[in-house]
Amino acid sequence: METAPSPIQRVVAHWPEVPTFDNEEDEAAYWSQTRIDPRLMNTAILKADTRESTTVTLRFDPRMLARIKRLARSRYLNYQSMVKQWLSERLEKEI
Repeated sequence: METAPSPIQRVVAHWPEVPTFDNEEDEAAYWSQTRIDPRLMNTAILKADTRESTTVTLRFDPRMLARIKRLARSRYLNYQSMVKQWLSERLEKEI
């Protein structure tokens, strides 16, 4: 015969109220009797960055940058676009 779930006894209204657990069993027991206040959950939702891109600053050795620009020109590319493409390709390879 199955037992009914324990009634919720605690409501977490602030993240620091959530303790650190020694093991998964302790965490499961805690969350079986605890719920998170919906307002706290709303603060945890990541807001999407609506910008299409973000500007970053990188410092290159002038000779390296000159080589990158020459290579990009030989491929009829903007050097920033080429570097972005390289980073994207490497990121996919790393993942």
